Parts: sequence; structure tokens; C-alpha cells
Amino acid sequence: MSIAKTYGGSVLGVDARIITLEVNVLAGTRLFIVGLPDSAVKESEQRVESAIKHMGFKLPRQKTVINLAPADVRKEGSAYDLPISLGILQASGQIHAANMDKYIILGELALDGILRPIKGVLPIAIEARKQGFKGFILPKENAYEAAIVNNLDVIPVESLADAISFLEGDSELKPLIYDTRERFVAQQNDYDTDFADVQGQENIKRALEIAAAGGHNVIMVGPPGAGKTMLAKRFASILPPLTLLEALETTKIHSVAGKLGSNSSLIATRPYRAPHHTISDVALVGGGTNPQPGEISLAHNGVLFLDELPEFKRTVLEVLRQPLEERRVCISRAKQSVDFPASFILLASMNPCPCGYFNHPDKACVCPPGSVQRYMNKVSGPLLDRIDLHVEVTPVSFDQMTANRRTVSSQEIRQRVIKARNIQAERFNGMEQVYSNAMMPSQMVKKICVLNEESKKKLRMAMEKLGLSARGYDRILKVSRTIADLDNSADVQTEHVTEAIQYRNLDRSEWGSQ
Repeated sequence: MSIAKTYGGSVLGVDARIITLEVNVLAGTRLFIVGLPDSAVKESEQRVESAIKHMGFKLPRQKTVINLAPADVRKEGSAYDLPISLGILQASGQIHAANMDKYIILGELALDGILRPIKGVLPIAIEARKQGFKGFILPKENAYEAAIVNNLDVIPVESLADAISFLEGDSELKPLIYDTRERFVAQQNDYDTDFADVQGQENIKRALEIAAAGGHNVIMVGPPGAGKTMLAKRFASILPPLTLLEALETTKIHSVAGKLGSNSSLIATRPYRAPHHTISDVALVGGGTNPQPGEISLAHNGVLFLDELPEFKRTVLEVLRQPLEERRVCISRAKQSVDFPASFILLASMNPCPCGYFNHPDKACVCPPGSVQRYMNKVSGPLLDRIDLHVEVTPVSFDQMTANRRTVSSQEIRQRVIKARNIQAERFNGMEQVYSNAMMPSQMVKKICVLNEESKKKLRMAMEKLGLSARGYDRILKVSRTIADLDNSADVQTEHVTEAIQYRNLDRSEWGSQ
């Protein structure tokens, strides 16, 4: 009997590495799995034995050593069940699969030999193509996800028996042929919500259009029922379509986190994540013993909506500060550090006070003195500083709700946003990590957002009155540049600066005073 080799894969962050599984059957007893396996890998012995017997084969009653290489990397999960089973059968001479070492093989086995889906397939498929493997044998439910990668034969199997038949050449199984690009293009506009459903709130729509055009963060402040959540749910529908590269990046993250459903392929629309305010800081930014992406990484290339912002724990909100600046999050552990991408638009909403009716046109605020300011102070100044647009949302009147006037659709707004983004793409061509106005570093802001004398006077008055920080000053300039792009203006004009200043409501010293 010879040593049998099969190949699997493991995921670290959003990247993968190939794992070699070596199986040797020797004189002696018991089965040993070595190479830093976790509990799920060790427990595979019982699943493998049951599945092998169910398929009419037998587990060797000799000493069987399974080595997972490289041996100094921790192996986790149940995806090694299938390659371990095939390695044992090959090493014990029960099957003869000459081409087994040309394929990456992964899958979790049920006790009857049926395969269950696994997570992290896409990054492993990308690495398999890089390493020159011929194909990928995996559960049928994961096949479309792996088929995103071209020049790789994706073999979907339903059971251990199917995998054996294919490797021995007795099966008619063919590689999955699936036009991922065609389906991606067809689904790019598949949003369930539309701004055409929203009556009134034209000023908020304008602010969200500016945010989408420049990639700016937004906070909406208004009473309950004013439409903050409804507007937020429609925000992703006015963002530019995902590029193929962005879609691949986004799908990798969701694949690693196990958030792709069965038979899922490339994510075609921008992600929209809205975690509940009881979320922990680890769940938001990512982490764990084996670091997993959090909500901010799942929102990569899309929208993170935090409803009722002051209700989130202070520690949770403060961990957002670094990712908002650097557009990535680094999870550090004693043995390893993992980087997850986190380039998202933060969309937040909050009531103006505990009762919700401060500054309401019709209802009186019943909060005791000082409570409004205490409520606003739950959101720290440094976090608000990183939010470009502060927008006050007022309730929609009865006449506006029943007017049935034609309102602008998401598609119309989206076209204007795309034109503005195209201007920015030309402006930032050749610059790394800068794709929109919101991403400009301070030194670039000074070069690109040049103001005339009148604009400088306006901005000086605003800074003195609002007490803006240097970061707040940069935010106004960036928003001004985006408004100019929407107007197709080569220069930032006074009216662009004036409008941008209006979107700093929470910087007003009188806000929240009673």
C-alpha cells in the first residue's frame, strides 16, 4: 500500500491556502489525524467511517495516519471529510483514482455519505486556479459559487459515491458550465425598493444623492415616522452598479462568512447591512478565535445602516472610527493578524431626543431639561466628525402623502450619480485606494477643492460659528466638490460650498439646547 495524497483548502481572512492531505496505512491499530486539526476535523473519523461503510467499503483495521500539511497551520471545520475519505480508500487499495491529485476536493459528509455544503469556496477556487489545479470537486450546492472562477473544472457531486465514480472514470459527470458574467449583468439592477415610492422629502433625497455620488457618510436626525428607515432601505438602489472586481471581492467576504445561500453565485447588487443596536463590537468589526468578517466587512462596497445610533453601545460605535478612515479592519491575535476590507458608506439615523419630538413642527418635546444634550452626547464628537452629511428629517405632511405626484425614481437618480462618479474616475485615474471624493486624503483636498475668495469667506464664517475641526473643514470641501461634480462644474463655486455647509446640522452650537 502506498501513501495517498489529496488536496483541500483552508481560509485565512479572505484569502485561501492549499492543504495537502497525506494518508498512510501501516501495521497497527487506530486512526490518527495530525497537523493541528481542531475538534470538528478530529470528529470527522466517525462521519468518515459511517459514510464509507454506507457506500459498501470498509475502514482499514490497521494503523491509519492522516497528515494535514502544512502541519503548523490550524485546520478547522468539517470540509475535510470528503478528501479524508477518498485518501483512506485510495491508500487502502479499495479505489484506484489516478487523477485525484489534480483536483481540490472538499465537502462535509453526512453519515449516509451524502455531501453537505461548506463555506469559503470562492477564495479556495481562486487559489486552486493560481496553483494550476485542473478542477474542484465539491458539494452540488456550492458549485455555482466555485464556477465564478474560469479555467477551473467545477465538478458538483451529491455523495461520496459520486466522487468515487468520477475519479475512477465510471461516471458521466461533466464540469459545470455556467455563464457567471451574463447572469451578473442581468441582476445588477435587481433592487426591491425604489425612491419613486417616497412622497416628499426632496431635501433628504438630494442629500442622499450627494452621498451616493461622492461616497460620503450620512446621518439623518428626525422624529419617529418621518421616513428615515424607508429612505435608508432605498439608498443602495441609487449607488453605481458593482464592477466585476468589486462583486468578486464582496462575494469572497460573504463566502468566508458563510452568508451565501445554496446555489448562490456572484453577488450582483451592493450589500445593505442593518445590524440591530444590541450588536457586540466583535460582531460589528469581526474577530473570534478564528477571525471572521463582521458586519462592516459584509457591508464592503455597499451600505452599513445603523438605525437609532445613540442606542448602540458606546464601545461598539467607537470601534468604527479607524475603519471609517482606513477602509479596512485589522484583527490581531497572538499567532496571526488578519486584514478584512471595510470600504462602505455609513448611513445612520437617530431621534433628536429621547421622546423623539424635539424641533417637531406639531408635537411638543416632553424631555426634561438637559436630557436632549445628554442623548446627543451618546454619539461622540470624533465619530460625528467622520460623517460628512448631517441631515435633519422633518415629517411629511398629509397633503404631500396624498398628492400622488410623480416622484423621481432610483434609476433617474442613479444615472446622475454614475455621471458624477465617472468624473471622479477620470480625476483619480492612476491613484491607488482613491476612487471617490470621500476617499481623498487631506493633501489632495487642497489641490482639487480650490475655493474663490467669496467661498473662503463663507467657509471661514461657518467654521467660526460651528467650531469645526480640521477634519470637519475637509468634509465640507469634499462634499462641495461632489456637488460641483453633480452640476458638471469644473470649479467649486460659492453655491456649492453654501449647500455643503447646510449639511453640518449637528455642528450647530444651539442644537440640542432647551
